[in-house]
Order: sequence, then C-alpha cells, then structure tokens
Amino acid sequence: MTDRTLRAKRRQVGALCWRLDENDRIQFLLVTSRDTGRWVTPKGNQMKGLTDAEAAAEEAMEEAGATGVMDTLSVGSFTYDKRLVGRAKRLTGVDLYGLQVTHLFETWPEAHERERRWFSRLEAVEAVDEPELKVLIAGFVP
Repeated sequence: MTDRTLRAKRRQVGALCWRLDENDRIQFLLVTSRDTGRWVTPKGNQMKGLTDAEAAAEEAMEEAGATGVMDTLSVGSFTYDKRLVGRAKRLTGVDLYGLQVTHLFETWPEAHERERRWFSRLEAVEAVDEPELKVLIAGFVP
C-alpha cells in the first residue's frame, strides 16, 4: 500500500474483471463512471453481511452485468479522488478483487447509466486515470 492509500478515509471494494481471448491474451472489462464518463473498474461500498470479495462481485453484476469466478484475496489497492456532486473531492481507497468473467448479461441494473467495453492490457492501462490502478492492471497475473 502506498502512503496515499493509507491516508484514504473512505474504503470501497472493486472487481478487476478479466477474460482470456481466443489467443489466450488477457482482456479487461471496464465501465464508464456515471458522473464523468471516465473508464473505471466496477466498484462500490462495502456491504453488510457480505465479504469484500462478495461485495465486489455484486458491484460487477450491478455496474457491468458480469458474473464469474471471484478471487477471495485482494489483488491490491488503489486510491482515487471520488468526485461528489456539489462537494469537494474525497480520497477513497479501493481494495480490488479479480473476477474471471464467465458470463455477461445483455441487460443489467445499470445498463442505462454506463457503457462497458473489453480492453487489451495496454488499452486498459491507457484508459484508466488512476496511476495505482494502471500498475495493478499492468502487473495482473490470473
């Protein structure tokens, strides 16, 4: 964890959704954020009664319509400045869990609010804004 991650007062959980293409190259599923339209991983608040990995899987379903095999151990953490409407940015730490996607639903709860797209590793690194997330994607090994 970086010093920035340790300073984050708000915690979330997220899913690093991935699959192997027909040539066994890894691809990552990203979604657009509702507020700014930037490319992000599905993420949200911890959920009472669920482990962090289970909550991350729930976020993947709600935000990307993705289900699959979820890692129970975090692949790492990153921070970002959560942009709150009408309020200042808040430093937020995200514990990220790998999700090997086995199914994508045609419709899902936030389909009308977000776009989803598969990216190669290099494209995903370039698409996300958060430097620590870039490192996690670049170094991810299934």
